[in-house]
Amino acid sequence: MAQPETARRRTPALGDVPREVRPPKTGELVARRLRRMIVEGELGEGDSLPNEAALIEHFGVSRPTLREAVRVLESEGLVELRRGSRTGARVTIPGPEAVARPAGLQLQLGGATLADVYVARGAIEPLAARLLAEAGDEEACAALEESLEQARAVVDDADRFAACSAHFHLQLAQLCGNRTLGLMAGMVHEIILRQTQTAVRANARPVADPTVQESYGKALRAYVKLVKLLRAGKGDAAETFWRRHLEVSDQLVLAGHEAMRVLDVLE
Repeated sequence: MAQPETARRRTPALGDVPREVRPPKTGELVARRLRRMIVEGELGEGDSLPNEAALIEHFGVSRPTLREAVRVLESEGLVELRRGSRTGARVTIPGPEAVARPAGLQLQLGGATLADVYVARGAIEPLAARLLAEAGDEEACAALEESLEQARAVVDDADRFAACSAHFHLQLAQLCGNRTLGLMAGMVHEIILRQTQTAVRANARPVADPTVQESYGKALRAYVKLVKLLRAGKGDAAETFWRRHLEVSDQLVLAGHEAMRVLDVLE
């Protein structure tokens, strides 16, 4: 007897059935526990992991399983294997570049353009300025002021000025107190730096040209004003001012290169 239509509908097609979630391997579980120990500070940078025998006994696993776990941590940049050393693996704390490199690769694979990157920066930095102003962090403001002075000191060197300028922008996000914004800024920092330097080198005018000096002067004056707004705790004003500054400066740097791919910048 044929099944009623309603009964047949209760049987989902194979493609509709959720695939069974694969339980984690023992090595992944061990890696998870060791990772947590590093993140929570039980194991600090430079510390050596306990020797293999101690770890095998502690976790109740085989040597191959333990080594698989350590390889996972090594691939994440959390440990460094010292071949031939009795101390085995040493804990390392990766910096922002650990995220920046794969992020840059993803942007290249996705065909991202410079315009994409600058729009992202335009969303990150004004908010970072607001947060920093509201935080009233004098040490952060002092660090930004030091970056400003470093840029002022190399205003006659286009390449170095570009590098100092990019560093000022990066610091703004990294010092705002929001780690996620700082990490996002770090992901696009190298792209911004490379493009800024490329634009500077493509400019046939010498650094001593009055027009060039005026553009550098405007940048420095913008940095000075931003730091003043931050110190005054004016979050709204800092956010608005920095957004407007980026809109103008980004147009100048990107002029004619908006559609350039990140791939071509990072080659």
